[in-house]
Amino acid sequence: MFKIPKQEYTPEFKEGVAQRVSSGHGIRAVAKDLGLVEQTPRNWVKAAKAGKLNPAGGKTVISE
Repeated sequence: MFKIPKQEYTPEFKEGVAQRVSSGHGIRAVAKDLGLVEQTPRNWVKAAKAGKLNPAGGKTVISE
């Protein structure tokens, strides 16, 4: 059996998705457009509303 590697997204991407949903786009439509499972953007929107989308101590993405 093969294990599918966990996809990691940048904080900027998550914030963009959360903003897109908050601006009136449906979660289902956003998820489908981006190839995400519906629950993923739902979790990001919930975290953004709680101010916990990019928690302190989280992974920092550094561009090379």
